[in-house]
Amino acid sequence: MGVEAVMALLEGTPDTPACVVSLSGNQAVRLPLMECVQVTKDVTKAMSEKKFDEALKLRGRSFMNNWEVYKLLAHVRPPVSKTGLHTVAVMNVGAPAAGMNAAVRSTVRIGLIQGNRVLVVHDGFEGLAKGQIEEAGWSYVGGWTGQGGSKLGTKRTLPKKSLEQISANITKFNIQGLVIIGGFEAYTGGLELMEGRKQYDELCIPFVIIPATVSNNVPGSDFSVGADTALNTICTTCDRIKQSAAGTKRRVFIIETMGGYCGYLATMAGLAAGADAAYIFEEPFTIRDLQANVEHLVQKMKTTVKRGLVLRNEKCNENYTTDFIFNLYSEEGKGIFDSRKNVLGHMQQGGSPTPFDRNFATKMGAKAMNWMTGKIKESYRNGRIFANTPDSGCVLGMRKRALVFQPVAELKDQTDFEHRIPKEQWWLKLRPILKILAKYEIDLDTSEHAHLEHINRKRSGEAPV
Repeated sequence: MGVEAVMALLEGTPDTPACVVSLSGNQAVRLPLMECVQVTKDVTKAMSEKKFDEALKLRGRSFMNNWEVYKLLAHVRPPVSKTGLHTVAVMNVGAPAAGMNAAVRSTVRIGLIQGNRVLVVHDGFEGLAKGQIEEAGWSYVGGWTGQGGSKLGTKRTLPKKSLEQISANITKFNIQGLVIIGGFEAYTGGLELMEGRKQYDELCIPFVIIPATVSNNVPGSDFSVGADTALNTICTTCDRIKQSAAGTKRRVFIIETMGGYCGYLATMAGLAAGADAAYIFEEPFTIRDLQANVEHLVQKMKTTVKRGLVLRNEKCNENYTTDFIFNLYSEEGKGIFDSRKNVLGHMQQGGSPTPFDRNFATKMGAKAMNWMTGKIKESYRNGRIFANTPDSGCVLGMRKRALVFQPVAELKDQTDFEHRIPKEQWWLKLRPILKILAKYEIDLDTSEHAHLEHINRKRSGEAPV
């Protein structure tokens, strides 16, 4: 937002109206100041006149959507009827991520409110194959919002080798829809289920994937549930590590983060914690880059700031390991600064999910179940569910400003399966800001920036976040 504000000033002319820079979804936007002031006055007026519905609308669709979900989950009494319209199963796949339980809770409860029978599957696709399935009532998921990890249990096992057993259990438990909460394994498993439809008719049921992984590497979504909690943990740890050098002059810390081949955690943590460099797989680096970083730190030690922070993604380079970079910095900085290394490991998965992850997971779960109920009704033919169209298997992801359902089959071309990352990643455009803030002389790409827009402009095809 700071960069966007500077861009707004540099592009401004004497005729440009004053603007407010704010965030809409994942995008920085510019809004006319006077319109913002007018809306605030309108909200105050509506509240004073007790026109609460009007005040809610003026707050925007995102606020209204949050309010509706909150009302559904907090104020609706659990349904008394035991006979469900349709049967939907919920499962976790892949590594545990903070917020998974919040997503399961909202999915189960929204499903029950809509009159569905909701089943929970333990231990991912392996549990689905072995029949580790039970029915969930309203109180089954009570108190799950703030709990970390995965209460249902989660495994990385993919469904391809056990499609026959999975098909048999789908028939046995009369499963008519599947909500899969997980990371890259959930996405890959979704693709395998789509392939399996050619062989097994039982797999022709709608399914939706909610991205939940600390790595934030699921194609089709800018954010994943759990990534915010991981970032908070990394930033807190980096701050504490830097603080440990408060009484020690001239020290550089090399910190290794998780994320597989995806450099999201290293980049965003570097931006938030004020790192001097962040090495990632998506941006190849050479020994000359390492040399330039060392020289930059040598110059930095001559100023009033006597601490350095360098982040390295765990799989950024198979030869330039954390030990190699530590040894290089130790040798080249001899007599000028000390070096210390830290591998953060699994503590990055965090404990309790952050408020952002709790709310994001709750909204994703509610939206996924609403879509599922509609899709099941759409696919109901001749007394059974039959869904074999590409749009019956989707990833629910945040794209810039909206939550959108994207068919997994269409996302296949956007995926680097060898390295388990999307081919295009939005956060790479933020990398130059990291270097600029670390006082490197570098050009910033300003080709993509926000334009002044009006508050009441209708955005076609966008769903409220």
